[in-house]
Amino acid sequence: MKAFMFFTFSLLLLVSCSKKQTHKSSQDERVDSLLQIMTLEEKIGQLNLLTSDWDVTGPTIRANYKEDIKAGKVGAIFNAFTAKYTRQLQEIAVKETRLHIPLLFGYDVIHGHRTIFPIPLGLSCTWNLNLIEQSARIAATEASAEGLHWVYSPMVDIARDARWGRITEGSGEDTYLGSAIAAAMVRGYQGNKIGELNSVMASVKHFAAYGAALAGRDYNTVDMSERVLRETYLPPFKAAIDAGSATLMTSFNELDGVPASCNKFLLTDILRNEWGFSGFVVSDYTSIMELVPHGIAADTAAAAALAINAGLDMDMQASFYVDKLRGLVKKGVVKEETIDASVRLILQKKFELGLFDDPYRYCSESREKETVMKPEFLEAARDISRKSIVLLKNEKEVLPISKSIKRLAVIGPLADAKHEMIGSWSAAGDWAKSVTLVEGVKAKIVGAQILYAKGCNINDDTTRYFADAVRAAQQADMVVLAVGEAALMTGEAASRSSLDLPGVQQQLIQEIQKTGKPIVVVLMNGRPLTLTQIDKNVSALLETWFLGTQAGNAIADVLFGDYNPSGKLTATFPKSIGQVPIFYNEKSTGRPRDPKNKYTSKYLDIDNEPLYPFGYGLSYTHFSYDEVLLDRSEITSNDKLTISCKIINSGKVAGEETVQLYIRDLVGSVTRPVKELKGFQKITLQPGESKTVSFTIGNNDLSFYRQDMTFGSEPGKFEVYIGTDSRNVKKASFELK
Repeated sequence: MKAFMFFTFSLLLLVSCSKKQTHKSSQDERVDSLLQIMTLEEKIGQLNLLTSDWDVTGPTIRANYKEDIKAGKVGAIFNAFTAKYTRQLQEIAVKETRLHIPLLFGYDVIHGHRTIFPIPLGLSCTWNLNLIEQSARIAATEASAEGLHWVYSPMVDIARDARWGRITEGSGEDTYLGSAIAAAMVRGYQGNKIGELNSVMASVKHFAAYGAALAGRDYNTVDMSERVLRETYLPPFKAAIDAGSATLMTSFNELDGVPASCNKFLLTDILRNEWGFSGFVVSDYTSIMELVPHGIAADTAAAAALAINAGLDMDMQASFYVDKLRGLVKKGVVKEETIDASVRLILQKKFELGLFDDPYRYCSESREKETVMKPEFLEAARDISRKSIVLLKNEKEVLPISKSIKRLAVIGPLADAKHEMIGSWSAAGDWAKSVTLVEGVKAKIVGAQILYAKGCNINDDTTRYFADAVRAAQQADMVVLAVGEAALMTGEAASRSSLDLPGVQQQLIQEIQKTGKPIVVVLMNGRPLTLTQIDKNVSALLETWFLGTQAGNAIADVLFGDYNPSGKLTATFPKSIGQVPIFYNEKSTGRPRDPKNKYTSKYLDIDNEPLYPFGYGLSYTHFSYDEVLLDRSEITSNDKLTISCKIINSGKVAGEETVQLYIRDLVGSVTRPVKELKGFQKITLQPGESKTVSFTIGNNDLSFYRQDMTFGSEPGKFEVYIGTDSRNVKKASFELK
């Protein structure tokens, strides 16, 4: 009742203060009316985003955030969730400030909220847009039930350097696939519309080119041509915005000498003027503060002025806007109209969320209890997790393991490590509720003897556990060996100079190999690793990433054949760290590799090929591809070309295959990649069954940024490929007239 009375009073106040107001107020009119009665300080307060003390996701905390809320200096809070706690903070804003403007609550919901799904890099290996959207929909349902309005996801940075820890948060190296996944994630988070109780606002991040950090070192600078920026790194952002992303987050890096958080070219010229983005832009954690050490701002005031004038609407955690904008307006460095424009965007989203009608509509403890980690959410997590697993090797069909096995050794530092299962950026996930590999195996084969041994730690040089592991292997019929990285070895501020298994895990594998027992290596990691020696010496290799809450059950489903693995890599695995950065759609160079000629583009000690290419992934069955067929050999820019290929399941079990379409423009006014993904389809085939898969491409698929930076196609010859991955393809040719 009090909330209703407050709303009625506020509405009357707004109506009385607006000459333009009509009986049936539009949202824009309500926003304008509110702006008219706000002081400059109250406006600036709406641009301030502070963390609560519930979680730490950066180096600093403004400890007096509750006092700042009372003073009208906060428009949004992050790192605060649960229906009860968000209501407590909301009551401060609604009851103890002059204008009673409600807060926004945001959080890093990256791959699930309470029910944790595979890390995004693993999730992308499903190549299943419906499942990816479903994971975001479940995350939004749980997050909104715990008082959240806003999630800092999807992360759509293209990443081609596995040393960069945040490769784990994105969808890999390819622009086409990354764009499709970006749009699917936004649809999943935002549902039918913002304001529905099971939806949250998305914040596509990090704008822009953060994934190209030099040396793979987090927070480092980025330097590239505008052509590469537009062709490779910007399209996933455009796809997310076209899908309706309500907000956008800037990146930490500089681009062309200008940090993203004050980069007018990015935030105004491209985002607003070219793309027509109508949401608001938030900085990353203290990224406005970091304009000073970047060396582009001399002091706090200069940093605030640069950011707001470039088009950055909300300041996360630095509080530079709150501290400096009032003085900057008085000096004429920043116009109040600029501040009004940013405040208007933020208030519009609060109205869309329904917070002015009911500030507590997302704060229902009963809905929270009914929603979080529902059985159907856990089942969905298990299904999505097993479909994220990539089978890298299966020599002599050692997998799947027979359920009649008598003695199975499950060894390794990640075999029974609950706290590692949910990976980095696991939001409000509870690692204690995760299922480990040992638990999943025991639940799957109840009658077998499971011999568990830790073997070693993840990242130290202790070998004292080796003997127990060897003893367990000797007693077993087969060994499942779980190795990889610790969860916090990937993600933000987790770059590595080596992609080898950390610690003594490689030595552990070698010791187990001496027993002569068949070994299945289960990898848990957040980035491509260098696995050349492992690939040579073990029977089977399963890339499982960090799968989340249902990790152990999902892996067991694959190990014992209850699910036939169908994942395909979205990031290239190198043979050596020296090949990094490595990706499938490189360019040829003027001296392409020739083993017989020293003076060509190659290494002296290794070939150029990766260990596992983009799109790679085996199955327990085998798929054969017929020749690629085209419905014509010549097209014009107004035509569509249909490309088809028959795929046969020539194996003994049913399986899913991701059929991939690539093209190559052989000659252009600027050089073009050796392959570019332009389509994919997932199909399921029974043993002996075949299906003809068809793709249709048109002029837009053949277009690129030409030498004069106009976007379009050019006449000439093209090659088109269909295959099971980017390396194993069948080819045909056509000409664009």
